[in-house]
Amino acid sequence: MPTPPASPTSPTPPPPPPAHTDTDTDTDEYAAELARTRAFFAVRAADWDAKFPDDGPRYAAAVAELALRPGESVLDAGCGTGRALPPLRAAVGPAGRVLGADVTPEMLHEAAARHPGAAELLLADCARLPLPEAALDAVFAAGLISHLPDPARALAELARVARPGARLALFHPVGRAALAARHGRALTPDDLRAEPNLRPLLAAAGWRLTSYTDADDRYLALAERTPERTPDRTPDRTPGGAARP
Repeated sequence: MPTPPASPTSPTPPPPPPAHTDTDTDTDEYAAELARTRAFFAVRAADWDAKFPDDGPRYAAAVAELALRPGESVLDAGCGTGRALPPLRAAVGPAGRVLGADVTPEMLHEAAARHPGAAELLLADCARLPLPEAALDAVFAAGLISHLPDPARALAELARVARPGARLALFHPVGRAALAARHGRALTPDDLRAEPNLRPLLAAAGWRLTSYTDADDRYLALAERTPERTPDRTPDRTPGGAARP
């Protein structure tokens, strides 16, 4: 049985990494990318929300699209400072369960301080969650795809912990073009958040894309967990193809 999540002030530590073997050629690269993500967010955690002070209503609107019901269980994957946690808690009510998972301790510290009691917080890689199969009714993920060392593996893991019919929301408070302009770069065909790339990526992981919006003021891809069991094999590694927010 998996270890139950700890209280919001004491995030559950991640499971130990798999043993390295000569045939596991991408283990070191994966760990290095994960470490870079941690380092990037660790020094920005305290001031993160101040950089984007007007995003709250957009988060709440995206959470509403999940159509959560009282008593359901929902995960905020890559929860960061926890901006989605209050609307998620309000949607599922006191009888529901809200989990927030993030790989960066400093982000979880901010989430616990800003939103005490809103969720159970997990210090965990979204590709290796300490949760049983089919434990969730919904998954919310804001800005997650851009920061995953292996998006295919993480989406398959989210499918593993979601029941058939569960809903997934991949969200960003601005669309792909606006985000690219913010960073002074051009959109590229290999951007995983583009619908032609995202749809097959989700399908291979056990999700069916049901709605796709990419406007200047919102990016939101909604998907449903398919009834078929996700293959036990880890999906082939897929490059990220997107810049940091």
